[in-house]
Order: sequence, then structure tokens, then C-alpha cells
Amino acid sequence: MATTSTVSRVRRQLPTSPWLFAAPGLLITGAFILYPFVSTLINSFTDRRTLVPGEFVGLANFRELLHDDMFWIGLRNSTLYVLGVVPALILLPLLLALLVQKAIPGITFFRSAFYTPVVASIVVVGLIWVWLLDDRGLVNAVLETVGVGRIGFLSDQWLLLLSAMAVTVWKGLGYYMIIYLAALGNVPRELHEAAAVDGAGAIRRFVSVTVPAVRSTMVLVGALSSVAAFKVFSEVYLLAGPSGGPAGEDTTLVMLVQRTGTGLTGRVGYASAISVVVFVVTVALMLLVLRADRREES
Repeated sequence: MATTSTVSRVRRQLPTSPWLFAAPGLLITGAFILYPFVSTLINSFTDRRTLVPGEFVGLANFRELLHDDMFWIGLRNSTLYVLGVVPALILLPLLLALLVQKAIPGITFFRSAFYTPVVASIVVVGLIWVWLLDDRGLVNAVLETVGVGRIGFLSDQWLLLLSAMAVTVWKGLGYYMIIYLAALGNVPRELHEAAAVDGAGAIRRFVSVTVPAVRSTMVLVGALSSVAAFKVFSEVYLLAGPSGGPAGEDTTLVMLVQRTGTGLTGRVGYASAISVVVFVVTVALMLLVLRADRREES
């Protein structure tokens, strides 16, 4: 009877058991994702400042965005960042994965070396590139030695953005290389052998066999890199410095959120409105990528 009673009691408790296991994850998600998201959405309709609760102002913050030059500069720079980084992060890691795919002696070392920037702290990476690209850095010292002269990689608006893009691509190569390596492992060798028998060269096999076989992975990489590039902050911030580049022309949308919403007099409500725009645009990017993939499949 005792055993039957115990089994009956366990059965009554089973419906709640999954929730008990999920509770820690749900609490963490609620505390660090859902609550900040809802709070940001609410604040975007207020004039809240750092030390002032603020009052409801409706769409005033979003209307102000339309007339804010810095917002349009940030939107332009974030868009250019996506256009500059995403194609490179779709193609270059794939080529890198093809290079390190073959199981030859010592290939593990090269795979680890290419992946090292991924695990390195972005602060360390930023300091390394500042040391390289600063007006008195190693790259300019070499350029001056060979007679080219010093180049303002970190003082010119466009060169600063290009330098930040280079850092993003360099740091992300190893991460996306691993994703491509997993996809390439599922490509049947027979397809390459059949193409080789038909006389297809390496480039032809890459275009006709490899690319179609990993197209879904390319879409995934494009989606991930698009969202990450549009929300870029650390690379530009570290290269430009806390004070920013020339006249704030280097500003991205996330940098504008940081500069507007922090400090003792930070405009939290206005910064929240910019954050909502960033969220809407990133979701739109994801939907565009997925829709384009579906059109190609059809």
C-alpha cells in the first residue's frame, strides 16, 4: 500500500515537475531579457532621465528622432557597417573553412590559430588594433619608413569605420569558419568526384557543388552577422575612444544609445526610443534574410 501511495503521489506531482526544472532558466530570462525589454519599451514613451522618473509623452521621442541629425548619422553608419561586414563574413569564412577542411598533419594548429580571435576579449582585441593603427602605431611607423607617410586610420571618419569593420571581420572569421566546417562535413564527397570526372575545375566545383550544398548555412551566417553588425558598439567605441571620432561622425545607433542615455543627465526615454528602433530594424533584417532564402528555394 505504501508503494502504491508513493507512486500515486509522484504522478500527481509530475505535471509541475517540468516547470520546476525550467524555473531557473525562466527566472534568468525574465530578469535579464524580458524585464529590460518591457522596461525599455515603456521608457521610450516617457521623458525619463537618469535620476528623474519622467512622464508619459506618447510618440514625442520618436518624432524627435526624425529631426535628429545624429540619429540619421548613426543609422547611416550602422547600415554601411552591415553592407561592409556581412558579405565578407559570408564568403571569407567559407574559403577559410575549405582551406582547413582537409585532415593533413598540423591542420589542428591552424584551426586553433584562426579561432583564437573569437575567444579573445574584445577589449584586448581593441587595444591591439589601436596599437597597430594609431597615428604613432606600428602600421604608420612602417608606412612612414617606406615613404608612404602616416595615415589617419583612427582620426578620419571613413577610415575609422573601415578599420572597425576590419576588426569585426578578423574577430568573426574563426567563429563562422567552425559553422562552415560543420556544414562542409555533410557535403557528399561523391558530388565533388562526379564534378571532377566531368572536367570541372576547383572554381567550378566551388560554385556548382559547394555553394549550393551550404546555402542554408550561408543564410544562417548572413542573418547572424547582419544582426551583430547592425548592433556594433565595442569595435567602433574602442578604436574611436570614449570621446568619439571627428564631430561624432563615427557614431552608430548603439553608440548613440550609450552616449544619450548614460550619465547623470542621460535622456533614458530618448535612448530607449532609439533602442526600440534598433530592435525593429534587426527583426526586419532577419525577416528579409529568411524571405530571400525562401524565394531562392521556391
